[in-house]
Amino acid sequence: MSGLNQVIESLIEKIRNGQVSSENRISQPVNFPASFNAIDWLQEQILYPRFYWQSRDEREEVVALEQIHTFTDPIAAYAILGPQQRVWGGKAFDSEHAKTRHQSSYFFLPKIELMRQDDNWSLNVNLSDDHERTIRDLKKLKADYQPSAPLQPQSSTVHYSPQCDEWKHILEKALIAIESKEFEKVVLARKTIVELDQPIQAAQLLKASRVQNRNSFHFLMSLSPNDSFLGSTPERLYHRSGDMLETEALAGTIGRDDNPEKDKQLADWLLNDDKNLRENQIVVNDIIERLTPYTETIDVQPEAQLIQLRRVQHLKRHINGNLSLGVKGVQLLTALQPTAAIAGLPREASLNFIRVNEPFTRGWYSGSLGYFGHHKAEFCVCIRSAVVTENTVKLYAGAGIVPGSEAEFEWQELNRKTATLLNLISDYPIENDHCEGL
Repeated sequence: MSGLNQVIESLIEKIRNGQVSSENRISQPVNFPASFNAIDWLQEQILYPRFYWQSRDEREEVVALEQIHTFTDPIAAYAILGPQQRVWGGKAFDSEHAKTRHQSSYFFLPKIELMRQDDNWSLNVNLSDDHERTIRDLKKLKADYQPSAPLQPQSSTVHYSPQCDEWKHILEKALIAIESKEFEKVVLARKTIVELDQPIQAAQLLKASRVQNRNSFHFLMSLSPNDSFLGSTPERLYHRSGDMLETEALAGTIGRDDNPEKDKQLADWLLNDDKNLRENQIVVNDIIERLTPYTETIDVQPEAQLIQLRRVQHLKRHINGNLSLGVKGVQLLTALQPTAAIAGLPREASLNFIRVNEPFTRGWYSGSLGYFGHHKAEFCVCIRSAVVTENTVKLYAGAGIVPGSEAEFEWQELNRKTATLLNLISDYPIENDHCEGL
């Protein structure tokens, strides 16, 4: 890809000749053919960490490579950020109780960003004091790539954590706790471990998911060559532009049907179901409470709208606000995460229940990933996600438990959410798995 090679050489010359601004960032447009695929390009690169992001509206796409600075506390980044620089990364689900630093949070100022805004691509370099090392890293970039082979569903073995009997037991404990007023809602998760006959590349799965799962944020984070965390999530944590804030309550779920008439019946049922509307309102109330200390005004969409995805459909309500003077966007991470949509309400009581009863550690699943700068920030909630390590893929999904929840219904909801990625890699018929009895 000669155009990218020329841009790389041009940036190297600028660095050698000292043609850099006081902002410690240089940038140059890149002309790519319409067939260029950033995920395939990412797969060819050897620099780590590597991070991929595509916004839900598809207007922005970024590959971020290598690191100049890393941050556990993202607030510290503001002191060194230039006007156009962004820090990428996020926080794990239960960051305060993570066992290691990388299980809690990981933010980095990348050395190299390949960025698309609408149809315009650019290659951007954030500079450190070691210009020679930056040049060496630029020379490591591979301009050319081979398109990855399309994924084909293959034979696999599938295991759940928790298994059905344990799921029923945990759900029963949750309903008893709700009845005794320990909390209003708790979100219980399931890990699906898929052992494939042949290894796959994380980028292959993300590439296939981006095609199949529209209206989603698409992300991939690899801190080393050993494993990758990726996903295609419909849920925004928040978007900040100046003092304007956008977030949402995404809660309440039903499946889809290939028959248009039946699909509409499912949608109408969801829009009028008391349990799902109540679950959505719980999330709205939680977000309002958490944002109030940081905002001058908050506006909530009066009625829930329907969001239709490939396998499921959700209830969503938009929430907008004006940030108070002096509030930094990244402060909203701690304020909002974890929301009632992925943990429960009240937060600490539901988190304690999850810590005690879920038989695995969520890690980055239902955490947040995205970016922040001085004037803009956007983070998604890492649901519909997976960890890929050679031929082992761990898929994650959760279900909100409120009064009236039933084990089989929630188990089927987990199946539908898991199928978002599972059906791209495996021929396992997850829709046939049931968990009846409570």
